[in-house]
This record gives sequence, C-alpha cells and structure tokens, in this order.
Amino acid sequence: MKRAQRTTAGRSAWLGAALAAVIVVAGGDARAHFRLLEPACFSEQDSVGVPLKSPPCGQDDPAAPVVLTGAVTHYAAGDVITVTIDERITHPGHYRIAIAPDMASLPADPPVTAGASPCGATVIDPAPTLPLLADGVLVHTARFDGPQTVEIPLPAGFECDECVLQVVEFMSNHGLNNPGGCFYHHCAVVSVGDGAPGEDVGGSGADAAGAGDDAGADVVDTTDAVVTTDTATGARASDAGGCDAGGEGAGALLLFAAALLLALARRLAPTA
Repeated sequence: MKRAQRTTAGRSAWLGAALAAVIVVAGGDARAHFRLLEPACFSEQDSVGVPLKSPPCGQDDPAAPVVLTGAVTHYAAGDVITVTIDERITHPGHYRIAIAPDMASLPADPPVTAGASPCGATVIDPAPTLPLLADGVLVHTARFDGPQTVEIPLPAGFECDECVLQVVEFMSNHGLNNPGGCFYHHCAVVSVGDGAPGEDVGGSGADAAGAGDDAGADVVDTTDAVVTTDTATGARASDAGGCDAGGEGAGALLLFAAALLLALARRLAPTA
C-alpha cells in the first residue's frame, strides 16, 4: 500500500512539472516586439522584429546577430519623413524618434520609474531638439489595428550623409530585457540633402509596400507634453522577463510541451 501511495505521488509530481512547463511556454508568447517598415531597417528583421533589444539599434543582441541590408533612404532637406512601424506583439507604451551622424551620437534611453512592474513610466520630452525628432509618438494601451505611420518634419537646414535614424519603443507593464531594459530599438541609414527623396537603395524597403493600407497617418505635434504612466490595466499580455522567443516559435514550443504532457500522462497513469 505504501509503495502504491509513493508511486501515485511520484506520478503526480511528474505531471505537475509537465503542466508547469506547458504554462511557462504558453506565457512565453506574451512578448512585445515591433518591426520597422519605413524607412528601410538597416538590418534584417524576423517576423516579430528581432534583433531589437540592445541600444541604440539592436546591433549587439547576443542571441540574434545583425545582418546588414545595405539599405539607404534618401530625403531632401526640409522633407516631412514618413516612419511606419508594425507592432507585432502588443504592450502599452509609446515610441520616440531620433537622428544622428552615427550610432554613438544617438541619445541614451531615458530614465524609467518602476510601477506595478520594473517598467512603470518614463519621461517624454515635450519640446524635442536634435538629435531627438519626436517623442511620445503613438501612445497606446491597447493593440493597434495594423501598422502605424507618423509624419515628422526634418529641422530646417538639416542635412547629413548616411546618418542613423533611430526608432525606440518604450514598454510599460513589462519586465527588464537583458540587454535593453524597458526599450526596443530599430535603426535606418538615411541621407538628407542628396539623392532622390524617399529612394530606398539595396535593402528591405519593399517590406513597407502595402503597409499604408492599414496604417493611420499621424502628423506629429510635439507641443503638448505627455508623461506615460503605469498602464498595467491596458496590457494585452504581460512579460515577467526578457523577450527572446517570438510568437511563432513560442506557439511551436507550446504544442511540443502539450504533446510531452500527454505522453507523460499516458505513461504514468495507473494500470488496472
């Protein structure tokens, strides 16, 4: 009798561990990522935008080496540039956009105040100046209905040759990424003042084709100050840690874990 009880307890422990594995994998899909569609990203992106963790451009993500596209987008001086993002997995937050001669000259990620999660709130610059072009863009607490577009005027007289345009996402109600903290980063190589405006050379600018059908254009007005707060109640999904796994990969892992659980249940079930 005691042996039977021990065997039953052992089976229960194994089944409990397998069930926990399924729950962990299911939670792994609760990530926040975005793809930069326009201007053309300077690196290849997977279906959810990886690599994008490490500042300033996702160039040092340990698990996802950067593969350069060679894309350069050209603008005329004084252009209103179009930036289109596709937030593949939602988290409440907002975006900011900067431009600088090189990566080292891009601004550091702003400070974050913890709330219900380590990523509670951050400041938004109400009157951005170079290298910032816009801050507090696309503030949201719910899922977008498709790719989102903003139009940003370049400062008068600004010109550069193959400089770096950076798009950063701040996520509240989120665990700390390693690297990257509460932020995701994408960059594009752009030239202002030479070449044909809007021309994409040698890269993935085609990724943005057709995105405008679902994207709501938003001309950025930076006159109103906005400070993000801890928007935990608006989260579609939470994340207790980093964001290594994309949605598609996590789904496959979930199916594998479920199959493993079923196999363990059959093997460990008491026999008549």
